Amino acid sequence: MAKTLYFDCFSGASGDMILGGLLDLGLPLDDLRAALGSLSVDYGSISAERVLRAGVSATKFRVHEGRDPHTHERSHSHDDPHSHPHSHSHDNDHPHGHHHHHSLKEIAGFVRQSSLSAAGKDRAIHLFERLAEAEAAIHAMPVEQVHLHEVGALDSIIDIVGAVHGLERLGADRIVSSPLNVGGGTVKCAHGVFPVPAPATARLLSGVPVYSRDPQMELVTPTGALLVTGYASSYGPLPAMTLSRIGYGAGDRDPQNHPNVLRLIVGEDGSGTEEQIVEMSCEIDDMNPQLFGPLMDRLYASGALDVFYAPVQMKKNRPGTLVTVLSRPEQREVLSGILFAETTTIGVRYQEMRRERLEREIRTVGTPLGAIRFKVSGRGGRVLNALPEFDDCAQVAAERGIPIKDVQAIALKAWLDLIDN
Repeated sequence: MAKTLYFDCFSGASGDMILGGLLDLGLPLDDLRAALGSLSVDYGSISAERVLRAGVSATKFRVHEGRDPHTHERSHSHDDPHSHPHSHSHDNDHPHGHHHHHSLKEIAGFVRQSSLSAAGKDRAIHLFERLAEAEAAIHAMPVEQVHLHEVGALDSIIDIVGAVHGLERLGADRIVSSPLNVGGGTVKCAHGVFPVPAPATARLLSGVPVYSRDPQMELVTPTGALLVTGYASSYGPLPAMTLSRIGYGAGDRDPQNHPNVLRLIVGEDGSGTEEQIVEMSCEIDDMNPQLFGPLMDRLYASGALDVFYAPVQMKKNRPGTLVTVLSRPEQREVLSGILFAETTTIGVRYQEMRRERLEREIRTVGTPLGAIRFKVSGRGGRVLNALPEFDDCAQVAAERGIPIKDVQAIALKAWLDLIDN
């Protein structure tokens, strides 16, 4: 069963709303404290409380300066994310602002020394880099010169690192988001008053479906935009699934007749596994054929889901090879870099698409020839395909001195006998 997380952004999204929603779904506050404490950055303390937003019960995540109200000790934790990168006072973010700013290099150092998993560290640093790139583009300066007064604020570090930890702990196989309601009106930023969405938010939401609806205030913060777009693989209505848990993360304000909350919906999809993938391709007619073998090995080792070659006839009647690579969206840049470095192509096409695949597992089956692994796939609890692993069959055939096809037949009979019983 594939686990799906749905960001329901009818009232926008911010870092503290995402953390509040994750806590509402069951993320232990002490677990979050421990993850943030591993950053060796003294931010004060964090807390969570039940609040009402237009009559809806939700969890409000807060960061406090000073001593931890629960332990009476200073908390040696992370920074906190919501001093808006562009907004001094964000409606959905922490109302206070930490003014100690860090550079991108400093933040990467904090993250590398944290207790996040290796994948979590890479994800968090990539998110901070995206935020820094947005700031650099807006201010027309190199990324290295951006001294992230917004990105480096303690609030933003807390929100980003905390969300990476919480989302990894949730372990969703797929994350989908609704279109984001950015709100309306204007927001006071570091360099003046701007219409909603703020410049950094607008840049981070590039290519994402958004709309503007009441209340007339800023609903999506840069940190919220960064996290939603950094995790969501697609955008649209609530996908088909069996609901299991719902969490509500509260924003700071409580406008009349509008629940200022982010709703996180978790469910199971038993009909198969749907995911976002990227297809990359290029044609090559001027490369040593010996290089195609190592190329395929390198692509698979770097995370490609599938690689295949097909003969094509190219311009000037030259025979060529069509190289096609399937990958997850986050692997596209790495894999396209390999194509440019390891081949003679000067251009790589890519397109994002969705694919549905059957649930898969490996089962070991006892046969008269010994144990052989089977690749078993199905949908909704029903097995649709079961095939013995070729490598196992080949090894048994070599050891016994019999044809591989005979080993496959014996293995399949053992599988049928197993399911009949």
